[in-house]
Amino acid sequence: MIESNPFCGVPPPLRAALDKRGFIVLTPVQQAALAQESQSRNLRISSQTGSGKTVALGLRLAADMLERPDTGRREGPRALLITPTRELAVQVGEELRWLFADIEGVAVEVVTGGTDAAGERRALARNPAVVVGTPGRLLDHLRRRSLRSASIEHVVLDEADQMLDMGFREELDAILEQLPEERQSHLVSATFPKAVEQLANRFQADPLHIQGSRPGEANADIRHLAHRIRPRDLPDVLVNVLLLSPDERALVFVRRRLDATELARKLSEDGFSALPFSGELTQAQRTQTLESFKSGSIRVLVATDVAARGIDIPKIDIVIHADVPGEAEAYTHRSGRTGRAGRKGRSILLCPAHAERHARRVLSSAGIEADWQPVPTPEKIEKSLTKRVRRRLHANLGDGAIRSEKQTAYARSILEDHDAVDVVAALLDMAQPDLPRPPVRIEEVREHTRTAGRTPQGRQRGGPGASGARRGTPRGPFERFEVNWGRDQGASPERILSHVCRRGRLDACDVGAIRIDRSRAVFEISAHKATDFERLARRPDERDPHVMIRRVRFRPGSARSTKPLRWPGGFRAAQGANAEHREAEGKYRGRSARAKAATP
Repeated sequence: MIESNPFCGVPPPLRAALDKRGFIVLTPVQQAALAQESQSRNLRISSQTGSGKTVALGLRLAADMLERPDTGRREGPRALLITPTRELAVQVGEELRWLFADIEGVAVEVVTGGTDAAGERRALARNPAVVVGTPGRLLDHLRRRSLRSASIEHVVLDEADQMLDMGFREELDAILEQLPEERQSHLVSATFPKAVEQLANRFQADPLHIQGSRPGEANADIRHLAHRIRPRDLPDVLVNVLLLSPDERALVFVRRRLDATELARKLSEDGFSALPFSGELTQAQRTQTLESFKSGSIRVLVATDVAARGIDIPKIDIVIHADVPGEAEAYTHRSGRTGRAGRKGRSILLCPAHAERHARRVLSSAGIEADWQPVPTPEKIEKSLTKRVRRRLHANLGDGAIRSEKQTAYARSILEDHDAVDVVAALLDMAQPDLPRPPVRIEEVREHTRTAGRTPQGRQRGGPGASGARRGTPRGPFERFEVNWGRDQGASPERILSHVCRRGRLDACDVGAIRIDRSRAVFEISAHKATDFERLARRPDERDPHVMIRRVRFRPGSARSTKPLRWPGGFRAAQGANAEHREAEGKYRGRSARAKAATP
């Protein structure tokens, strides 16, 4: 007889838990973790976000725990799971609790920084079978002996690549030194760069590599859209995108903490239920914000990449990239927050016209063909909402079970006194959703045409370190300006162009050549805009208060000064406290060939 049970091989207590949770089938990575060849092996799991890796690990751990029941004589946990962030630790703990709910004697505790250490010590004294935690707090408990390691049979490094990116190598090494040599070691990582490979080889012996959906592999349940925008239109574009789907839950990604705060504030002022999620929040605020987003009391979460690492929130309908990710891996990691567990999702990229070439490279590297569309217009939004109301009407008309006798009687009484057409029209009007605010009329940005930085006479401006061309013909002649932002601080032509256009309220074709060296950059502004730009650029910039701009002035017969702008403490000192800024610098530094050192 052929076994048709989709949970074949799953221990009975876990089958019931999966059924209660609504599972229909196991994902490929979960099936692989349960396979006979995986038993008694160290697992090295690589699979994209949303592929069910946590449940796969839980199935693997539970199989051993059920085969060798707890004797009650141990001191310390049987399994230790290490995660890079507090949020991921909490979510892993929640997943394992429902999965292990029917296994007697298998309790799960979570320990993380930013929480009550004394309360954690009391919880650990109850000898839970499974402990999940962040590296720093786990190491602290090990050193204080509130967490005993002698009985640990399994250790799991979850999101290993992120832990190394976040600087936890020393903590991981210190933890691993205190664990028993006789143990099984499992590693989960979206990618396996050289540093992770080296850690894995020290951490594991003879591992079995389980490959789920490949990192960067496009999720077929996600529809990818892209809109060309002007940087100054970003808040209005976001309004229209959200109005197009007024009942859906949206996760908006930005790079910087300040952007998360400002964008969430702007959306709140426009009537949307939105909150920021970044490293500026306390742990209590982060927990409360996530709970509000999960429960649906807020519909829009504006998060930085760093803060959102490891967040696993079900039923996210839309992921919106408010800036272009630096690489394909970042794009797929962001997009993977939607389209989970068989649900459909959308990933929407808001792309400044001057960054389109970079965006297409990122999408191509991710194996994604995005549908490039104009920004939703007020007419499109109205039409979409009308269609939605009509679809609901036809669905309800086909389902007589939803109407009571009382409603039917009242409907007849209304039709006795009013024309049926007027009644239906009034009800359709009432069924239209109440929008937070009206949509915005936004000028369409056409496809970015590149002129390779040529002047109207066809001569190539710039040289090594100069930016690519702008949309349309650059508006010369030009005046030169200097900014204290160079290659060592993560400057690229795209980032400088975006900053200059935003700060000076310019179009991209008002900016000429951009040349970047190690500590500064020089760029050109159309002469007829230079005076206004200089006035605006003198004002302190709220987003980047340490980025200063000045006009480069020449005296007849004199050579241009090569002395770069300086400021107290230097750029790194001014920005050093912001870990997310440093991470963004690292991603962009040296990424563009046009940002090679050059002296204009």
